[in-house]
Amino acid sequence: MTKIDVKGLLDAGVHFGHLTRKWNPNMAPYIYMERNGIHVINLYKTAAKLSEANEALKKIAASGRKILFVATKKQAKDIVADKVSNINMPYITERWPGGMLTNFVTIRKAIKKMSAIDRMKKDGTFNTLSKKERLQVDRLRTKLEKNLGSIADMTRLPGALFIVDTMREHIAVKEAQRLNIPIFAMVDTNCDPNPIDFVIPANDDAGKSINAILTEVTNAIAEGLAERKSEKQDKKEGAQEEAKVEVEVKEEEKVEVKEEAKAEVAETEEVKAEPAVEEIKESKEAAAEEPAAVGSAAEESAAEENPKE
Repeated sequence: MTKIDVKGLLDAGVHFGHLTRKWNPNMAPYIYMERNGIHVINLYKTAAKLSEANEALKKIAASGRKILFVATKKQAKDIVADKVSNINMPYITERWPGGMLTNFVTIRKAIKKMSAIDRMKKDGTFNTLSKKERLQVDRLRTKLEKNLGSIADMTRLPGALFIVDTMREHIAVKEAQRLNIPIFAMVDTNCDPNPIDFVIPANDDAGKSINAILTEVTNAIAEGLAERKSEKQDKKEGAQEEAKVEVEVKEEEKVEVKEEAKAEVAETEEVKAEPAVEEIKESKEAAAEEPAAVGSAAEESAAEENPKE
């Protein structure tokens, strides 16, 4: 992971806080100084906290969990939508739907309703409706797409939340706290950092500042996703190699079995052949002995007929 460039943060105006009279005392550890009635954020602490957050986000992305981005303020929504859609993560840039996390089952039903409308349009059912009904369905689909379209792929609760302006998105913070979902956030000098798990002290009002932080964060998440993809590929290749080895082993076993079978057949034939050979030998010996016996008998008979005088 690349080192955070403090000069880049300075150029983006990340260090500009709010008016001193609007500050939250809990942000004191992250404030460098006061100038012209405005608090200046310590960018070295911002860089350190950003690195820490990036490392954690990278691990969450590598684990396969989704990170939900929340930014409904005007100067942040377009930046978040652009950056986050590139890494295929869910985001909320319109009004936060109450119960988005704590009543996620109902939110999923609304998303399924959106999918059902899409299926109606594909299979032709939509065309069988009256003109008034089609208009109502289209309006419902547009409303659902506006509020929930960017989280359509989120099938379960996210692994973490990333928030721009925790004061504005206080409902999202409370819901995440209630469900023990880790919260990452850009926290300005007027916000309370205590409920946030990973505080990134930064100017959350300027587009350049938001863009600079989001660029670092989304790059870290992209690295985590790349690691996960690489790991999956390695596992796939490993499984293929194991399958290949298994096939080779099975082939070798088959060859061995065949050779053993052949050896057994040859041995059986040899065993069968041995008695036959013995029988042939015995027959030959018997045949050889028979003429000798006949000759001997003839001689004896002749001797009897012609006894010596």
